Amino acid sequence: MTAKIIQPNTASYGRVDVNVVTVDIIENALRNARSEMDAVIFRTAMSPGIREQHDAFPIIANSNGLMVVGQFGSFIHGFLKAYDGEIEEGDVFLTNDPYSCNGAVSHLNDWLVLMPIFHGGRLAAWAAMFGHMTDTGGRVPGSLPTDAQQIFEEGIQIPPVKIMRGSVLADEILKICLRNSRVPEWNRADLMALIAAVKLAERRIHELSLRFGADTLYSAMELLLERNLNAFRRVIREVVPETPVSFEDYIDDDGMGNGPYKIACSMWREGDRAIFDFAGTDPQSSSSVNYYLQDEQFKMIFGAYTSKLFDPQIVFNDGYYELIDVRIPEGSLLRPRRPAALSCRTHLLCRMFDLVSGLLGQGKPEAMCGAGWSASPHLMYSGSDAKGDWFQLYQIGFGGLPARPVGDGVDGHSLWPSFMNIPTEYLEAYFPLVIRHTKIIPDSGGPGLHRGGNGISIAYEFREPGEISIHDDRWMTRPWGVNGGKAAGRSKRRLNRITGTSELVASKCDRIKVTKGDVLVMDTWGGGGWGDPLKRQAKLVTEDARNGLITRDGARDYGVVLDAAFAVDELATAALRARMAAEAGSPQSFDFGGTIEELVARCEAETGMPAPRRPIAEQNAA
Repeated sequence: MTAKIIQPNTASYGRVDVNVVTVDIIENALRNARSEMDAVIFRTAMSPGIREQHDAFPIIANSNGLMVVGQFGSFIHGFLKAYDGEIEEGDVFLTNDPYSCNGAVSHLNDWLVLMPIFHGGRLAAWAAMFGHMTDTGGRVPGSLPTDAQQIFEEGIQIPPVKIMRGSVLADEILKICLRNSRVPEWNRADLMALIAAVKLAERRIHELSLRFGADTLYSAMELLLERNLNAFRRVIREVVPETPVSFEDYIDDDGMGNGPYKIACSMWREGDRAIFDFAGTDPQSSSSVNYYLQDEQFKMIFGAYTSKLFDPQIVFNDGYYELIDVRIPEGSLLRPRRPAALSCRTHLLCRMFDLVSGLLGQGKPEAMCGAGWSASPHLMYSGSDAKGDWFQLYQIGFGGLPARPVGDGVDGHSLWPSFMNIPTEYLEAYFPLVIRHTKIIPDSGGPGLHRGGNGISIAYEFREPGEISIHDDRWMTRPWGVNGGKAAGRSKRRLNRITGTSELVASKCDRIKVTKGDVLVMDTWGGGGWGDPLKRQAKLVTEDARNGLITRDGARDYGVVLDAAFAVDELATAALRARMAAEAGSPQSFDFGGTIEELVARCEAETGMPAPRRPIAEQNAA
């Protein structure tokens, strides 16, 4: 299928010479426009997921759909490959169906708005933005059913359609979309905010075209893409070896008792091209943990990680995409076949960043980070209050970020770029709950020369009867440490009933009944450590203990003995460190806290939860 672009002006853009100053001005103007798109949506959306947490991602792309500025990947390539209709000035497209747009979005909650930007009768650029809708229908509030076996159970599927045609809103399509949501007023406001954001980008492109000339703007965009291409060509030659290296990681389970699920990837270089081959990844799941990984989205993940780590001055855009070759087996966890369920794909999406770190770190261990992009804890709470009014919360939790070559991981921080926490005051004002505590979990970060970030514990007291759903991971496996650093602590959830009973809650579950006075305590995992913990300065260990980031017992993981006043016992510390060093042997590149077989075997004893069933590959085949 091929989209047909209707351009009254058929003249092609011409490459013209653009001086460095003009390129810089245009680059910064585009960056500012992208920031303005964020400001528009965060000030006009209604759902806390977008308004407060900023679960929305903008891009501005050139006329070929290559992102020039943005945050979370290129959506337009997959859309253009899938759409077979006409594209005209004044059109605004809407889709949320991964299977209809080659994975440009990866689950139905993400509503993607795309707008071709015409100037003088010619397609000059594209603007796009997606945002996570709190509810799009389906079998559970929040539209993220753990046990869904087909995408039909997850909510309304919107193929690429024109939500605006000739700048006129398609009311009938909008009514159908909103009729399938439990919170239609939020979806309407959020969608209008997405449209307003791309409309703002259109105005800025017109202004730049008038100020500098359309050919100059086109040429500057091409130069920005080429600059990125040349920079990444050097980086790839430096960090990607010609000899293949491989790495494996796991998500713990699928919420239906199966797991763990393996993600496998091999990486090597052929000339200037980096090859990523996911052969060996487990077959697709019968539940909703599958992740339709678009090639361009993995290229974005690789580029975002690599540029920040090896050359932060690189302009992050799609210019380098031709240097990356992604090979994903059909029918696998990362390329499931329709109509496989996709709603809970977040765990695999997060794990991609850990995977890239594990691959690149084998060639550049001094630049490797621990694991910490390990999941994205979701809590949904819904019901009807005493007045009979429906309430529905969707919230993303935070964990510990991994230790880095240059320092400790951040405690209790967002894993996603530019994400924010939902303020406690907002939660308590708009939802029937009280936050009893939000605190750091000491010792949850992996020990190391640089300490992994600690997870956080949040206690939710529910003030109205309702249902909760939870989507999390790393309750069985542990975020791994690197270069002698140790693995981090796991996640855990406990529901303390008003009746006085207490129960552990699975990491992936739906429709858990709660009543007034029940308290859910969610503990998130930490980040893996970096480097030999015995080499961490004792004074830093002491400061962490005094600040409540580690306990006195935790200090012993660093070989440091503290007295009751948190002072270092020098003699005992020297003796302990000498004994631990003799027992440790050579530092390991990765510390997973045990083999996957050992982690599964120890699961029930260490976590209180039953181990998932293995092997899953044979079960899926059956």
